[in-house]
Order: sequence, then structure tokens, then C-alpha cells
Amino acid sequence: MLKKYIRRFESIIAMLQSVLTQKQFIFLSSVLVGISCAFAVIVLKTFAHSVFSFATYINGILKLSFINSILPIIGILLTVFVVKRVLGGTIEKGTSQILYTVAKKASIIPKKQMYAQIITSSLTVGLGGSAGLESPIVVTGAAFGSNYAQNYRLPYKDRTLLIGCGVAAGIAAAFNAPIAGVLFAIEVLLVDVSISAFTPIMISAATGALVSAIVLDESVLLNFKQQQTFDYHNIPFYALLGVLTGFIAVYYARNFQRIEHYFSKLKLSPYKKALFGSSMLAILIFIFPTLFGEGYESIKTLSESDPGKLLDNTLFASFRNNQWVLLLFVGCTMMVKVFASGLTIGSGGNGGNFAPSLFLGSYLGYFFSKFVTLIGLSKLPISNFTMVGMAGILSGLFHAPLTAIFLIAEITGGYSLMIPLMIVSSISFAISKRFEKYSLDVKGLAKKGHAFTSNKDSNILSTLEIDSIIQTDYLTVSPDEHLSKLVDYISHSNQVVFAVVNKEEELAGIVHFNDIREIIFNVYRVKYTLIKDVMKTPPATISSIDSMETVMNKFEESKVAFLPVIRNGKYYGFISKSIALEAYRTKLRSMTIE
Repeated sequence: MLKKYIRRFESIIAMLQSVLTQKQFIFLSSVLVGISCAFAVIVLKTFAHSVFSFATYINGILKLSFINSILPIIGILLTVFVVKRVLGGTIEKGTSQILYTVAKKASIIPKKQMYAQIITSSLTVGLGGSAGLESPIVVTGAAFGSNYAQNYRLPYKDRTLLIGCGVAAGIAAAFNAPIAGVLFAIEVLLVDVSISAFTPIMISAATGALVSAIVLDESVLLNFKQQQTFDYHNIPFYALLGVLTGFIAVYYARNFQRIEHYFSKLKLSPYKKALFGSSMLAILIFIFPTLFGEGYESIKTLSESDPGKLLDNTLFASFRNNQWVLLLFVGCTMMVKVFASGLTIGSGGNGGNFAPSLFLGSYLGYFFSKFVTLIGLSKLPISNFTMVGMAGILSGLFHAPLTAIFLIAEITGGYSLMIPLMIVSSISFAISKRFEKYSLDVKGLAKKGHAFTSNKDSNILSTLEIDSIIQTDYLTVSPDEHLSKLVDYISHSNQVVFAVVNKEEELAGIVHFNDIREIIFNVYRVKYTLIKDVMKTPPATISSIDSMETVMNKFEESKVAFLPVIRNGKYYGFISKSIALEAYRTKLRSMTIE
């Protein structure tokens, strides 16, 4: 029965596609994708919040603090089971896969990603894994957009645009922050977007936020009502917080990757690896219960008037009213958060680093401002620093300062903190960028040679395959042949550059027509001059495994129009600079979303 209604709905959309103009259909599609993503967010958030409430209730009534530790073990083991038995043994994690899909796979995302992320992340994070739901939400939204476009046979540009719509709607619905959703889609994921493409992305983000606001309980979302006034006298402290968040973002990124690398090299079965990692996570959660799940409830608690509630039902409950113990607890939790998140995802769970970055930022903001206040250096507005710290870590970790600024501005219900948000986010971004060239999600791609950065030229060049522009049909000559052989080739072809190849097919040198122009009209010299006497060593050679960015750099440095290609130590062909530039221009046109 359900399939029948789905087919009927799809036939209506197909009919509208034939009636509406292309732009009108994209606007309609952006609304539908936004609605789909919003409901995915509602399912994920509701499940995660319900499990957290259940665990908190059991813990509060029965005083069974070990419940919080057992649930993540169950969740990660169930996630591994679902991946092996239902999802074919593998699942792509992180938003970097969207970048790779847009650039390398024509924006075609497998259908299983429409449900795989929802199932696995709800089991992992919903049952207490110390990670976030936003990354799975983003991937799910992208999958909705891509598969919708595939279903209605939309071209590459429209598929990519609807991926952006899905991403924007997912973030907008998760935080009720449509502006942050739009900025995240454009700043973090899409390679290049023209101004006209903003409209459908904004429509989709607004739709996602609206549906989420109507259907989802506000208590499930991360939002703040309490704010203190901004005092410009505190600007030096905000600047110092920006420096701290920048360095802590680098600390988090590097340690998270070390943990992931450790688990990837661990020679254990998936279930043993999951049990090992989740058991260590359980110990951390037993000591620091606020590491359980996304951690948004503890973020809200920190910004409220009684942050001592964090110590309730913990090993340190008797020190609830001791501000120094609370500060030490917050500081320790902040520093071990990366290990909790790394263990969660590295051992086989599914989640992202968006929520952990907000968690870490809020704890750092609280720790810094509370410490300054306790030592009497200045009385800082602690709730403001708690919220602004989130923007600092988010900016430093994802290299997305605009997203960080407007996300926190939206979830705090106003823009009174805009100045400190700008200060902290920009300083954090600058410091993080200085020590980490790539953001946390993109660094994995960079290691595989598929780096995507804010440099548009580098992004486009990284998507080009060198094999597609190598010309292997060039005529070659031997070093011991006479120049007459080369003159004959020149007269019967359009070729202007020739590789000189020995018997082992190794490159001995090259001869360019311009270098022998004066000789070829002298019959005597043509007859008695050997090619090895006029050949030259090429200013540079290209390996068949070089990236396109490396190729273009070699052209720029050598100032020549042709460079020979070497494969496995032997001559393979030539690359023409004009053909390489034409491939770049063609790719640029195809990747510009209009």
C-alpha cells in the first residue's frame, strides 16, 4: 500500500516536471528535499533524546550510574552488526564523502545512504556514543537530494545543487538555524556556487527549519534563552579565548586522527574492535557522565545559573557546590572529549564531530571565563563565553568561520554577541589554519590525494585525471638516427615536439621544431647530423601518477608548451599545456552551479 502511494506521488512530480520550467521545478524540488531532510532529523533527534531521557531517569531513580556506560557498548556493537549484516559490510562516514562524490562521482550518492546513516547513527549516538548526529544528517540530506535528482533524470549541476539543498536543510532543521544551514552548504561542501544558486538552497533551508520547528519538541534542539549583555571591555578576553579555541581545535583534530589511525591498524575482528573501543568509552563515561551522547543537555546546563547540576549522579556529587572541583571536572571532561569521540567512531560507531566541537567549545568557554572570575582577574559573563567558545572550536575544526558565527547567533536567539563571535571565530580559524592546512573532515581526503580546500583552482585540478590528457600517439625517434628522419616526420605530421627514445624505451631527450629550424634547410647538415647532437634534456618530466596540480606547477615553472610523461621509468607520451588548460576550463564550467 505504501509503495502504491509513493509511486502515485512520484508520478505527480513527474507530471509537474513536464509542465514547469526548469527553474520552477528546482524550486519545487528544493522544498520537497527540505521536507524529507527535516523528517530525517526529527526521527534521529527524537530517538537520541528519548534514550538520553530514559538513561537519565533510570540513573536518577535507581542510582545505577553504570547504565550510562553499558548503553554505548550495546549501541556500537549493534551498529557494527547492522553494517555487516544489512549494509554490505561497509559504510562511509563523515561529510568529506560528499565532497568526493561531487567531484569524482558526478554527484551520484548510493540509495543506501538515505537510510544507512539514520539507522547506524541513531544506534551509536542514541545509545550514548560520544559523537554527533549532524554529520550523518548532512550525508542523509545529500543522499536525499542526489537520489531525488537521479529519479527525475536531472543533470549534474542540478544534482549537485540539490545535494546542497539537502545539506542546508539538514543543518537548518537540526538547529532551527536556516542561515547557518545555507552557509554550511556553501562554505564547507560545495566547490563553487553562483549567486543565483542561493535561492533554492535558502528555500530548502527555510523549509527544513520550519518543519522542524513545527513538529520537533523545542527541548530536543540546542537553544539558549539566557544571555548577558556584551561589554566591550571584555574584548581582550574574547581575543584570548579565540587563541585558546584555535589551539584546542588543533589538539582535537590531531588526537582524533591518531585514535582513528590506531583502530584502523588494529588487527581484530569488527566485533572485538567494537567491544574493545566501547569498553574504554564506557570507563570514560562512568567517570565523566556528561560524555554520554551528543552532550547538548550539559551544554545548556553550563550556560544556566546552576552549572553544579553537572556533578549530580557522578562520582563527584558530594562536591556539587565546590566551584573549584566543578571547574576541574569541566576541564578534565573537555580534554578527554576527543578520546571519547575517537573511541566511539574509531571502534565502529557512526557519528560526526559537529556536536563534539560545540561540546568542547562550550566547556572551554566556561572553563576560561570561570577561571578568570575565580582568580579575581575580572568578572566575566560566563554564559556568553560558554556560547562564544562553541563558535571558536567549530570555526577552527571545520575551517568554517561564517557557519560558526551565524549558527551560534541563531541558536542564541539574537545577534547581540556578533562582535565577540567574529573575534573568537576569526582568531581560532587563523590559528587552526596555520597548523592544520585542511579541516578535520577534509584531511582524510588529502592523505589519499583528493584534497579539497578553499582554493577553487586546486579543487578543480584535483578532480581532473591526468590519463585523460596524455597524448600517447606522438611519433618518436632514436638518438642514433639522422636528422633526415625527423625532417620527414615534420613534413608529414602536425607534430612540433619529438621524444628521443633509446632501445629500452627510456627517454633520452626531446627535440622541438624551433630548435632545429635553422638546420633543416641545410641539406648537408640534415644528412650528416645525428639526432643525439641536437636533442635537449627536457626542463621537466611528468610522472603518470602526478596530480594535475603538480602538472600545472611544472608547466608554470618550465615555461614550455609540452612536457614528456614517464610511466614505470619509460617514455609514455606528452602533455600539452593548451589541452590541460582546456580540460580545466571545461571542468570549471561543469562544476559551476548556476
